[in-house]
Amino acid sequence: MAKLSARRIALLLLLAAALPAHAGDPALIVSVPALGVRGEGLSGVVSYILIQLDRVPSQDGPTVQFSEINFGGGSRVGDEWKESMRRAAQAVAHTVGDEGRTWLITIKSRSRTSITDGGSASAAMAVGLMAAYYGDSILQDVAISAQIMTDGRLDVVGGLPEKIEAAAAERYRVIILPRDQARMPTWNATTEAASRNQVQLILASTLRDAYQAMTGKSR
Repeated sequence: MAKLSARRIALLLLLAAALPAHAGDPALIVSVPALGVRGEGLSGVVSYILIQLDRVPSQDGPTVQFSEINFGGGSRVGDEWKESMRRAAQAVAHTVGDEGRTWLITIKSRSRTSITDGGSASAAMAVGLMAAYYGDSILQDVAISAQIMTDGRLDVVGGLPEKIEAAAAERYRVIILPRDQARMPTWNATTEAASRNQVQLILASTLRDAYQAMTGKSR
């Protein structure tokens, strides 16, 4: 597995304290960056989604629950965000060929904003959950912004120039985007922001494509 930075280790230790422990096999915990914007016309922000995967044989999952305990920053999430996380769990189950009946997934968002909403972090969550499933690590300098469909396809998002600025400030050098993003009217502004900030853009069509780019593993 790739070596974790001191920042990632501190984040995992802090947020793991906010997640409940469950019976069953040992939990797997993954932290994955999620790109967002603070609001319309405002700056971008990098949040971190902490994903804990437990396997509980007695349940009929996949079950997704959310930890919104406030630890040193905004952690509340909106209904659209929650629904997109449930969709991401379905996409992972479809992609890995596992019904996920024993999955108990606990998710916490660590953000500088008071509340996080929308669906553009759903592909990040899916990659993180898939990494927890396989026991893989997320590469340190790679982020993603995309919505995910239940069949694993990636869909377009907005606010990319602002997201790229925020990601570059946090030293992310590669950003994965949906392949169809290149057809959007804002694509020129997106590529200009990437060039200005020396960020490489990778276009991906599916969760499997995004997973390989974010972990270096082909699954």
